[in-house]
Amino acid sequence: MKRRYFLGAIGSAAVGATVLGRALADSSDDPTGASTGKAPAGVEIDTVEKTEAEWREQLSPEAFKVLRKEGTEAPGSSELNNVKAAGEYVCAGCDLPLFKSDWKFESGTGWPSFYNFIEGHLGFKTDYKLLMPRKEYHCARCGGHQGHVFNDGPKPTGKRYCNNGVALRFVPAEQGSTG
Repeated sequence: MKRRYFLGAIGSAAVGATVLGRALADSSDDPTGASTGKAPAGVEIDTVEKTEAEWREQLSPEAFKVLRKEGTEAPGSSELNNVKAAGEYVCAGCDLPLFKSDWKFESGTGWPSFYNFIEGHLGFKTDYKLLMPRKEYHCARCGGHQGHVFNDGPKPTGKRYCNNGVALRFVPAEQGSTG
């Protein structure tokens, strides 16, 4: 096969994958119907807005990269992977509770994973960074990037909210609380 035909075929395949990906993303089941990365309609969350300089001052360089620039931490690098205690996982940027510890499960991916989230505390949008669409989710209060949601989680939801550990902070339950 001649080089120009080969390169043309690769280009056509990439365009086709992008178009197909956008069509699939548009028809996929977004848990909230939101596509803006903010809380869904009807849910009132006081938002937190800061300048880039203020976020840089508040967050570690790693947390800033993930929360404000939509980066991804290395798999297996989060100390939250090993947390088994009762409590809540809150946004590291603004302390909004996002997940209950009862919803955490071992996904084998190297990132903290949950099968459910606190209603109205996440916003969703479609991410095309890898050409194929993925559902990305953000904190509804500060807009901080948390991770991506996939359809390979356990029952009852079948969802896996794959979260960057650096984007979360664990708050243990009070004595006597069930989490």
